[in-house]
Parts: sequence; structure tokens; C-alpha cells
Amino acid sequence: MFKLITAAEAAALIKPNNRLAIGGFLAVGAPESIIDAIVAAGIKDLHMIVIASDWEDRGVGKLVANRCISSAQVSHLGTNKEIQNQMNSGEIKIELVPQGTLMERVRAFGTGLGGVLTPTGLGTVVEEGKQIINVDGKDYILETAIPSDFALVKAWKADKDGNLVYRKTAHNSNPIMAMAGRITIAEVDEIVETGELDPEEIVTPGVFVNYIVVNKEV
Repeated sequence: MFKLITAAEAAALIKPNNRLAIGGFLAVGAPESIIDAIVAAGIKDLHMIVIASDWEDRGVGKLVANRCISSAQVSHLGTNKEIQNQMNSGEIKIELVPQGTLMERVRAFGTGLGGVLTPTGLGTVVEEGKQIINVDGKDYILETAIPSDFALVKAWKADKDGNLVYRKTAHNSNPIMAMAGRITIAEVDEIVETGELDPEEIVTPGVFVNYIVVNKEV
């Protein structure tokens, strides 16, 4: 059963050098209240695992702009000039990962797998330093699972058993991130009674959810 906490209490659980798998894409579906609380708490030296670095003033970009992040695994940097500047200056260490590969590596950790085999990146810098495995005459890169200490996700609604549903494009990477954290904290707009959510619409079962934060801005 999840525990209901505030965004500030969620931030207090997070320590320097923790690895954060954060849902959202270009700030859509980002857990903004939790991100703001991390910034307010002044937590530094965090590693983030995200599809995109969003903008400087929205989504995970706020963590970058406030220098909370020291390293990241990310697919898309194009909308955030600050992360580009920090990468080029050596302030932040970046591993660029193809988006599908990134999500499969996150999913692998969540399902207890050691990694995945993919042809994506063969013959490019993506394969540098990685093991190449031949299966039935075809080469694949062994991409290892990406571990995370916390998954921070944004859902539309939760029920009192912690089951989560997502709204439209805010679905994006959130369900995969939710299953991959050693501890998962979900920010939601509303908590409803058990049984109110259509079982066919539940995407993340409550067994994955440790804490829930209600977005006070709704």
C-alpha cells in the first residue's frame, strides 16, 4: 500500500548521487510539483534518466538550470540550451541513448533483466566500448539495464490501492519509468475510491507505487 506524502516530503527522500528515472516528454507528463520541490530543497549531484531534457523553465529542465544534475542518460537535448552549455563545458556528463534503446534498458531493469540486444547504433559511436553479440549471423549491441533509485512519474488519477491511469499524451514514458524505480513516487491530480477506475484503463498497478503526491495546483 502506498503512503500519501507532500512534494516536499518526496524531495526529502532523495539524496545526492541518487539515480532518478523521471517520466514525461518535453514537459508533458512531467511530475512538476516533485521537480519543484527538489529544486527548492537544493539537492545536487543527481543522475537523471529521461527521454528529453525539456526546457530550462519546464519539466526536468528546471533541475538542469538549477544545477541539481551532474550526469544524465537522455535521448533529446535540442530544446534545452542550458544542458547543452553544461555538457559542452564539462559540468554535466551526458550519455546520449537512442530513445527506443533507452526505454528498453529502463524496462529491462524493471523486469529484472540484465539488458537487451539491439542493432540500433551498430557502426556508430553508440557501440563504442560495448559488447557485440552475434545471433544467427546478425550482430547486436548488448545494451545493459539502466538502474534507478527513484522513479518520479505523473499520472492523472490513482485509486486508494495505488493503481494509476494516465491522460492522453502524458502517458508517454511514465508507465515504463514507474515500474523501474526501486522506489516509485507518483504525482497525481486526484485519488479516487477503489473500484472507480475502469480496470481496462489501469496502466500501472499499485504494486509498483510506494508514494503518492497530490498536485495542489489542480
